[in-house]
Amino acid sequence: MSTSTLTRTRFPSALLVAVGLAAGFGIAQGTGVRALGGAVFAAAGVAAGVLWLRRRGAATAIALAALYIGAFVLAHVLAIGVGMPAWLAVSLVTLASAGVTFAVADQPRTDGSAR
Repeated sequence: MSTSTLTRTRFPSALLVAVGLAAGFGIAQGTGVRALGGAVFAAAGVAAGVLWLRRRGAATAIALAALYIGAFVLAHVLAIGVGMPAWLAVSLVTLASAGVTFAVADQPRTDGSAR
C-alpha cells in the first residue's frame, strides 16, 4: 500500500505510533535484539511522519515526532529511573501518545479543508 493510498484512506497514524512503541519494545524484549526493536520503532515513526507531514504540515509533523521520541524516552525513564515495570511504562506512554496523535492528526478537520 503506497503512502498516497494511506493518506487518502485516512489510515490512522496513531496505529503506527502504537505499533512502533509497543511492538518495538515487544520485539526487542522477545528476541533480545534491541536493534531489531529499534528498527520497528524507526520504521513506524518514519511511516507516521510521512502521514503527518502530508495531512497536517511540517509544524505538526515535527511536534508529533517529538512526542513519539519523547514517549520512547519517557518509557525508559519510568522503567529504569522510577522502577515501574517495563510493560506498564510502555503501555502508558503508548496509550498517551497514540491518543494525542489520533486527536491531532487522525480526526477529520472540522474547518472543511481537504488537507
